[in-house]
Amino acid sequence: MRLEGKIAIVTGSTRGIGRACAVRFAAEGARVVVTGRTEDAGREVERAIRDAGGEATYIRTDLAREEDVVAAVECAVDRYGGLTTLVNNAAPTELMGPGRLDRRVTELTNEGWDSILLVGLTAVMWCCKYAIPKMVDSGGGAIVNISSSASLLGTAGLDTYTVTKGAINTLTRSVAVEYAPDNIRSNCIVSGMVLTSEGAWKMMEDPVIGGATRAMHLTRLGMPEDIANAALFLASDEAEFITGAIIPVDGGVTARMP
Repeated sequence: MRLEGKIAIVTGSTRGIGRACAVRFAAEGARVVVTGRTEDAGREVERAIRDAGGEATYIRTDLAREEDVVAAVECAVDRYGGLTTLVNNAAPTELMGPGRLDRRVTELTNEGWDSILLVGLTAVMWCCKYAIPKMVDSGGGAIVNISSSASLLGTAGLDTYTVTKGAINTLTRSVAVEYAPDNIRSNCIVSGMVLTSEGAWKMMEDPVIGGATRAMHLTRLGMPEDIANAALFLASDEAEFITGAIIPVDGGVTARMP
């Protein structure tokens, strides 16, 4: 059991990458706080983990509300006695894409900018702000941030999203430096294209979009479990010599020039 004794919060864990992380962490012995806005989906993840012999608690969490972040952290402490692990996975994906709030910089509205930054970046700060003191009380811990290859490569039409992910990369390193004396590690996964939903699969059926996206990857398109596997390693004691790292898990997208 690679996470035996660990107590983890995984944000945005009702589906996709977050769900895969929560399920994998629990299978490796962690007690997991599942968070997300959709209660039915959250309860389903909680049940799936418990049915498989793991331990999980779902708490409805809207990361646009600071008080919900505080409640999620307190849930971990009250339910399991502490906190050792934080996975900052949630992202405002519903605000991205054609006709939505994320656009080219010349077309952005203040509303769109602020809404995406709130969940995509401010919430990450809140999670760190309230989780780190509990990790200190627990003797240390590990933070795993989920970023995107969009943070390293120009991505047209997603200007606010790329800002949030680039900032997460730099926050990862700042937290690593600041809290190393408290035995807290902070690392970041730069994710490539991951097929997290039915919509993503349908997009890959488009002859132009699907072909171009596949061509970007040296291996294949990603699955949520690919990111969960990397997050598991970074959260485990096997990675105790790794902190402040920005690690691409992207099928080679960032390995070559266009």
